[in-house]
Amino acid sequence: MSSDHHHGSGGQTRAALTSSAAIASIVMAAFLLVLKLWASAQTGSVAMLGSLADTGLDLLAALVTLYGVRMAAQPADRDHRFGHGKAEALSALFQVVVIMLSALYIFYRAIMRLMEGETTAHAEFGIGVSAIAILATLGLLAYQRYVIGKTGSVAIRADHVHYQSDVLLNMAVIGALVLDQYLKIKWADPVFGIGIAAALLLGAWKASTHAIDQLMDKEWPEEKRQHFLQIAARHPELAGIHDLRTRSSGTQDFVQFHVWVEPSMTVAEAHHVMEEVENVLEREFPGTEILIHLDPDGQIDKEGVLPRHLAEEATR
Repeated sequence: MSSDHHHGSGGQTRAALTSSAAIASIVMAAFLLVLKLWASAQTGSVAMLGSLADTGLDLLAALVTLYGVRMAAQPADRDHRFGHGKAEALSALFQVVVIMLSALYIFYRAIMRLMEGETTAHAEFGIGVSAIAILATLGLLAYQRYVIGKTGSVAIRADHVHYQSDVLLNMAVIGALVLDQYLKIKWADPVFGIGIAAALLLGAWKASTHAIDQLMDKEWPEEKRQHFLQIAARHPELAGIHDLRTRSSGTQDFVQFHVWVEPSMTVAEAHHVMEEVENVLEREFPGTEILIHLDPDGQIDKEGVLPRHLAEEATR
C-alpha cells in the first residue's frame, strides 16, 4: 500500500517571486549594458570591456533564467508527471557555459593588450559608470537573497552568484582605470582583466555544482534528511522508517520512504495514520511531494527478488 500526497500550497507565490527576480535582473542588465557600452567606447579599457561583456551575458542569462523559472512553475502534465522543475537547473547550466565563453574572450583580449602596451583614456567615465553599477547591483543582490530564501530557486541562485562577482568586477575596473591612467601603470588594465576572467570562471564553477546536483537527483543534505526522519518518526503508530529517498527539482522537493506498522491494522486505519504523518510533515516541509509505502512490522524487503508473476512469465 502506498500513500501519495502532493502539497501545492504556495506554488503560485514561489513562481511569482522567481519571475519577479528574473525580470529585475533583466531590467538591471539592460540598464547597465547601455552605460557600459558607452564607457567602454570612451575608455578603450580591457577591464571595462570585460565588464561590458559580463553585463551582456547577464542580460542573456537573465532572459534564459526567466524562461527557466516560468517553465519550472508549470504544473505536472501527462508527459512530465514530476513537473518541470529541472528547467531551472538547465537554465543555470546555460548561464555557466555563457560565462565561461566570455571569460575566455576577456582573457584573450587582456593578453593582446599586454602585448600592444596601450593605455586607457577618459578613466573618469569608466569609474563613474562602475560606481553606479556597484550601487545598483547591491540593491539587486538584496532582493535576490530574499527570493532565494523564500523559494530556494536554483536558477535565481546561479544568477545571484554571478551578480556577486559583478560587485568585485566593477571594483576591479575602477582600480584598473586609476592605476592605468592616473598612475601610468600600463600593465594594470590587462592584468585586472585577466583577474576578472579568472573570477568569472570560478563563479561559473560554483554555479554549476548546485544545478548538476539537481539534475543528478542528489539526496538532501544530511541535516535536512535527519530532521525529516525525526519529524516523521514522532507518530506513535509507526514502528520504524526505512529506505528514505529524497531529491529536489527546481523549488519542488520529493520524498519517498517505507514505514513499518502493526500487521493487524486495517487499510482504513493505515490510511488515517498516513494522513496524520503527512499533515505533520507538511507543516515542517511545505510544498513537498511525499510517497509512503507501508510494510507490516518485521518485514525485511529483499532487493533483487523478482515478483512472482514476472518470474512465471520469464519461465514460459
